[in-house]
Amino acid sequence: MLELRAVEFARQGDFGTDALRVNVELSTAAPANQAVWTRLARCHLEQGQFDEAAGALDRALELNPSNGIARSLQTEVMRRRAARPVLSPAASGFTPQDFHTLGRLAPSDAMTALGPKFEALLLSLNEQRTVKRIIEARGRAGVGAAKLFHRNSYHSGGSGLIYAYHHGGRWEPQFNIGLFSDNPWRVNACRIGIGFDLSPTGRDVDREAGQEQVAGYFEQFQAALGSTWRGHLVDWMAKSTGFIQFGERGPALDLQPKQAVEWLIGCRNPLGLGWVFCGRWLMLDNPDASRTLGEMRLLVSAIEETFAALFPVWLATYQPRA
Repeated sequence: MLELRAVEFARQGDFGTDALRVNVELSTAAPANQAVWTRLARCHLEQGQFDEAAGALDRALELNPSNGIARSLQTEVMRRRAARPVLSPAASGFTPQDFHTLGRLAPSDAMTALGPKFEALLLSLNEQRTVKRIIEARGRAGVGAAKLFHRNSYHSGGSGLIYAYHHGGRWEPQFNIGLFSDNPWRVNACRIGIGFDLSPTGRDVDREAGQEQVAGYFEQFQAALGSTWRGHLVDWMAKSTGFIQFGERGPALDLQPKQAVEWLIGCRNPLGLGWVFCGRWLMLDNPDASRTLGEMRLLVSAIEETFAALFPVWLATYQPRA
């Protein structure tokens, strides 16, 4: 009788409190019935009980790993849990669940789920002291804007990556922020620093000239490191979990700061790599970094400190080219 009632509720699209109660009873009476756990998960999902829904789906998939409905619901649980309203955006950073969501959802769904929180971070940065110095420097060069980060300025880097760079910075040394998931990058982390997008890809109409421009900036960056700023960057990276990144790889964790800076200075094929980055990485598996990532106030402060440390290097690099 309970089973018939549960099936009828599902047929009618009714996953309310009565359906939830019936399926809870069934899960006790027939714990080996995968359909019961799948329906129960849907009931919990519609009640906004995401942890309970995830637990029911885990049980359904233990019974039948090929349960396509349960797999689909699992994705929906992650999407809705990540997208639920944040009561205090200024206080809520990025949780382990957010990184899990980033790596398991399709890129477009991950953007929908995490985009609002990522945008809240970007807009909070506009009020920071170093950001205002960057705006002033770009303004003196005649290419400034009132804000460093605008709404809807974050991008998908494919599976497991959301990133943003300062407004107008496609062909410049970019102040760049990115979120990486261990799937597929093998690291849950936030990237903060200076990047050079040397690839010709994208929809920019000035791709050829732009690629030449950013290659010139990278040469100036190398010159700055080869003379004045080598020691500064090595010391800062050693104190700040600094790593470089290049090509389509994750952070170069095998390179010590001095080796990493020497690699940057000696790089002779930046166009072939397409991407070169140097900066701080907040790793989720580090307790202090995890706390910083989880609280927006601390994360904004960490990004401000990173930008401040790298600002002199960026300024030495940033000489607008014709």
